Amino acid sequence: MKAIIQFSLVLSLSVFAASACVHAADVSVGDAAPHFSVKDDQGETWDSRKHFGEKIVVLYFYPADMTGGCTKQACSFRDDLPRLSDQGVEVIGVSGDSVENHQLFKQAHDLNFTLLADTEGKIAKAYGVPLRTGGSIQRTVDDKEFTLTRGVTAARWTFVIGKDGKVVHKDTSVNAAKDSEKVMEVVKKLQK
Repeated sequence: MKAIIQFSLVLSLSVFAASACVHAADVSVGDAAPHFSVKDDQGETWDSRKHFGEKIVVLYFYPADMTGGCTKQACSFRDDLPRLSDQGVEVIGVSGDSVENHQLFKQAHDLNFTLLADTEGKIAKAYGVPLRTGGSIQRTVDDKEFTLTRGVTAARWTFVIGKDGKVVHKDTSVNAAKDSEKVMEVVKKLQK
């Protein structure tokens, strides 16, 4: 009986450890980028399998739409997008915000790239990006007051995924306003 209890305990701990690894992914440079499928800012399904391996993809995680640092980061990618696009780069922003929040964010700041609604943090978990609980903020867009509620709040991390579908750059200490500049340097090195 004692052996059965010990075996059950070891089995339970093994199952727990395996499930903990799923939530504690650690994607490193050189790893294949994890695939996912989620709603984009138009409410359409965005499937990474249709993008990874086709172009260089910048996958940047940010805490929340319509906040100071996140707006600076998004606007810098917006402004640098023509140069990035010329290099065969696709920029994708990911946060715990809803499709509707993303639509307001894009409208308010004329954002010209895709935002993904990772409301449950599934993409962030797959990439090992730390998460906190979500929250709500009040913002005015076109003279109308909106409450933007997000399911989770991701840390500000940026990944660059090469044409081979592998991670070529990982930044866990992102300077929001300078992120697009750093990404452009990475892309220039890839082009050589």
